[in-house]
Amino acid sequence: MNDKVLFFDTTLRDGEQCPGASMNLRQKLEVARQLEKLGVDIIEAGFPVISDGDFEAVSTIARTVKKCRIAGLARCVEKDIRAAAAAVAPAGDRARIHTFLATSPLHREFKLKKSKEEILAMAVEGVKLAKSLVNDVEFSAEDASRTELDYLAQVVEAVIDAGATTVNLPDTVGFTTPAEYTKMIEYMVKFVPNVDKCVLSVHCHNDIGLAVANSLAAVAAGARQVEGTINGIGERAGNAAIEEVSMALSTRPESFGFAKGEKPHNLNTREIVTTSRVVARMSGLSVQRSKAIVGENAFAHSSGIHQHGILAKRETYEVIDPAEVGWGETELPLTKHSGRAAVKARLEKLGHTLSDEELTQVFNRFKKVGDSKKFVYDDDLASLVNDSLDTHNAVWKMIALQFTSGSEAVPTATVTLEKEGKRFTDCAIGNGPVNACFKAIDRITRTKGGELVEYNVRSASAGQDALGEVTVKVQFGTDCSCKPVSGKGAATDVIEASARAYLNAVNRNLKLVEIATKA
Repeated sequence: MNDKVLFFDTTLRDGEQCPGASMNLRQKLEVARQLEKLGVDIIEAGFPVISDGDFEAVSTIARTVKKCRIAGLARCVEKDIRAAAAAVAPAGDRARIHTFLATSPLHREFKLKKSKEEILAMAVEGVKLAKSLVNDVEFSAEDASRTELDYLAQVVEAVIDAGATTVNLPDTVGFTTPAEYTKMIEYMVKFVPNVDKCVLSVHCHNDIGLAVANSLAAVAAGARQVEGTINGIGERAGNAAIEEVSMALSTRPESFGFAKGEKPHNLNTREIVTTSRVVARMSGLSVQRSKAIVGENAFAHSSGIHQHGILAKRETYEVIDPAEVGWGETELPLTKHSGRAAVKARLEKLGHTLSDEELTQVFNRFKKVGDSKKFVYDDDLASLVNDSLDTHNAVWKMIALQFTSGSEAVPTATVTLEKEGKRFTDCAIGNGPVNACFKAIDRITRTKGGELVEYNVRSASAGQDALGEVTVKVQFGTDCSCKPVSGKGAATDVIEASARAYLNAVNRNLKLVEIATKA
């Protein structure tokens, strides 16, 4: 087996479905550009039919990214498939429609309420329509891991005959085990007569912690596309982490049917850490310190025995060279005297490609931060980019903030915001300076029912003058069906960062309400 494993990245679709992880168009574009640098083979850019925003994101990414295939997700429904085709059209011959339909007994009986024959007919009809619109069609048998093997083989054979070039067999609810997944793939290879005309793909969820193990088992059994996300983000417990699957293949190729020393995939692994950080900042989902490959502790050794071994020979306690995945020395930090060109060059090295207008916005924030701290480190700069992109084209923009607080003082905040070129100022008192800022923002924006359900603050870099990053989740309205909206903010002052994060959540909620109203 010397054919390489393709990586299908669904960070911008399945990953973004994770509660609190929604990204605006500009942030999605940053992630897509970095995924292109990483070298993923296919980017699933979104689900075009669900909203104008998703359609625009898929279309923009299809126009911008030049090296990867661009996929749009669609149910086996004509409206979905035609929307996906229109959205990915700018990618030309790199366009892919990814259409799906559930096949398991549970889904057939309770969700779709259709017979096996009806499901089979719908799948074939959907693939044929997609094939008439693009050359590259992927079909996913949703909940494949809980589908009868003989019926699943029927569906796979039929959709390949209908024109599917990739057939995905997902473990949609993270239920299966490596041995079961191996059996499923081997069954398809043995009993589907036309299986050699497609690429078999797997899409594993991590509900019981087996997403990566199941993906690797499938590769060993003959699958040649792995779907996953950066940092393993996604619905519920997340998806298979692409960085983990790729490095398992790179480190142990012979265990998965490849020759020792052979490169089993197309990824530029030295971009892994940068990609992880871009996704973490754009999505607002921080990486666990002990996360394999990309966590801060992934190559940290505190035990004296381990440290001695590493100094003697790295391989004693490290099976991966940290440099191979992008870990390295941080460059000298920037200062307030650094110029625009230096900031732009450092941003590009960190994986950010900005327009002149965006660069100006970030550079102005950089100068302000540079006045309040001696050095601006890479992590500080990345936080400023994330904060600036999150507020780019926002309905409300923060202009000024002033607050007073103390053990004997009434916490008070005065906030000035701008909307459509007009400035509005109001003040409020609260049970603390952060609460007072939130209330002042509510008064100006006329936000009702903004209940704070989660609040996190972290230091972006080392030192007492580090930039503070605040992430909030806010429940707008009393309808329990409404999901909390996340917001992010960064500043050297934690109170200012908190106000920026809350305003970011308010702006995101306004955008969601606008989309819902149009729908």
